[in-house]
Amino acid sequence: MDDSAPHTTGWTFLTNHARVLAQIARDPGSRVRDIAAHCLLTERAVQKIIADLETDGYLAHTRVGRSNHYEIPSGTALRHPADAGPTVADLLSLLTIDQKAGAPAES
Repeated sequence: MDDSAPHTTGWTFLTNHARVLAQIARDPGSRVRDIAAHCLLTERAVQKIIADLETDGYLAHTRVGRSNHYEIPSGTALRHPADAGPTVADLLSLLTIDQKAGAPAES
């Protein structure tokens, strides 16, 4: 048994949607393949999550050659009424902190 693997109880603090959005916030030019690898998801799951986020106005993309460049609209509110107040940008600023430097990760 590998003692270095973290013990999980079947739940996590962040949803896959939050993980994908945070990864896009870190690197708006990320490829779906790279987002999937970073988030430990399939490419198909990431494509579905990106479609969900775009449909609900949390994400937009622009084609740049053969790639996409993603943009997270500012001022977007969190979905759940119990989370009223902070914006998606506020949450992402916490999730994109560069843990080594203690400063927000560069885009």
